[in-house]
Amino acid sequence: MSSYVPLSGLSLRDIEYVVAVDDLRNFSRAAERCGVSQAGLSEQVRKLEQLLGVSLFERSRRHVALTADGEKLLGLCREVLASARNLLEVARAHTGPLDGLLRIGVIPTLGPYYLPELLPQLRKVYPHLGLRLSEMTTPVLCKSLREGTLDLALMASLPLPDTLVEEPIFEEPFLAVFPSTHPLARRTRLRLNELAREDLLLLEDGHCLRDQALSLCATQRSHDERLATSLEMLWHMIAAEEGFSLVPQLALRNRTELKTLVHVQPLVEKEARRVISLVWRQCDPRGPAFRELAAFLRTVVPEGCRALKAGEKIVRPRKRPAPSAAKAALTQTVSP
Repeated sequence: MSSYVPLSGLSLRDIEYVVAVDDLRNFSRAAERCGVSQAGLSEQVRKLEQLLGVSLFERSRRHVALTADGEKLLGLCREVLASARNLLEVARAHTGPLDGLLRIGVIPTLGPYYLPELLPQLRKVYPHLGLRLSEMTTPVLCKSLREGTLDLALMASLPLPDTLVEEPIFEEPFLAVFPSTHPLARRTRLRLNELAREDLLLLEDGHCLRDQALSLCATQRSHDERLATSLEMLWHMIAAEEGFSLVPQLALRNRTELKTLVHVQPLVEKEARRVISLVWRQCDPRGPAFRELAAFLRTVVPEGCRALKAGEKIVRPRKRPAPSAAKAALTQTVSP
């Protein structure tokens, strides 16, 4: 007996319904998002489950959860939708792969400081390119890329799954920013191992800058730590003498209003920097055009940053060992 299942019974619309239910974990809200009745959506999801021969969801009055089979198949459903969106976007770009709409996500600690200078130059080189910009934390960017709701992301380099491709663009240094009264504010040669202090201010979870600061400064999380919701708030917390932090080079622009309240200090180690990369899906047929875009971005790198060559190996800073208890206590009381 043949096990052949015709694809004519498999609908992209039904796959959209399933993904919506997974996203919202609620059939009613999923139906509202998809613009159909709840009964109609539920019926189509059941038909898809019958076609696949599995139950995708556990249903009860109070919650909706993925089954073990659903966990395996929902990732594939998202990949199918991403490929379908790629097909439409490429088909719509009649005069070239970068002449249509491009959905670009940017991390919050980069976008406000990098995009204002970049966009006019981008417009000159790609006059027919339509842009839709979104600001997202790193985990959300990666998820949106995999699901096909974004085409590209500008983000700090990190190990990525095989489904995503990375083209490094430039290196951006970190600098230490202190309240002007801080004991480390006037050090002539400041090293990373001097920053393993309890008054290190951090961004909330989800921001890659938080993880980079924790790693470079070799410090641990505190249960009562003060967290900033944005890089802008971090600046004001430093100015209010709540502590200090590491800040990327581009965020130092136009800070004259705080110049009497904060002091910016460079770091000795070359590893005190991050790599900014352009990232997209491995399966995207516009990959060659995205590499050309990356090459262009390397020619317009902001002042104070170093352009990376195509194919240049990324050397990510290793996590620094935490100082001993005695050394940490000495660091807390260091004088200038």
